[in-house]
Amino acid sequence: MNASAKHRGGSTVGVILAGGRSQRMGGGDKCLQPLAGQPILARVIARLAPQVSTLVINANGDPQRFANFGLPVIGDAVTDYAGPLAGVHAGLEWTRRHHPQASAIATVAADSPFFPPDLVARLAAQRDADNAILAVARSVDGLHPVFGLWSVTLEDTLLRALRDGERKMSDWVVGQGGVAVDFAPFEIAGRTVDPFFNINRAEDLAEAERLLKMEA
Repeated sequence: MNASAKHRGGSTVGVILAGGRSQRMGGGDKCLQPLAGQPILARVIARLAPQVSTLVINANGDPQRFANFGLPVIGDAVTDYAGPLAGVHAGLEWTRRHHPQASAIATVAADSPFFPPDLVARLAAQRDADNAILAVARSVDGLHPVFGLWSVTLEDTLLRALRDGERKMSDWVVGQGGVAVDFAPFEIAGRTVDPFFNINRAEDLAEAERLLKMEA
């Protein structure tokens, strides 16, 4: 187990949130789009795997479309499309059932290939310093609650909130006393990049291609 995957005496399960509708990319799974010769999701997996003890993909529909990645695929327990909060809950529920020794889950977006390699360790350090139950990332572009570290004890509270109609991730995080951890932009070939840059449109995919070429 990677040292950064241990927090408060337990391990951390990585949950890749891939349940978005990808409407601005014409539908389908944008994380399966090729980026510099491999699926975006493959880059996300490679970036998160060293930071956690195990990985799971949260996505609805036929799980076989992710079979090549060799990871468990879990759908939302909340049946109507409830956004990323439902994915967080699915990750918490799966972790309780399959990794009861884990103390937290770390979530990332499946369409963000540049998130920090020390994301989980820094979220955990701030969460522990503030004695908080969860921590989420923040950059100059604002809060990024999809990138978070969530105590497994939040499962029941989150399920109740979802059943009561809660869908706004930022509001729920604030309501739970979540702490925000600031991440600075980084540079590639003199260009400033937000570490939580995500691929929503074809233009974003092209920009990510350019950034990776400059990085190489």
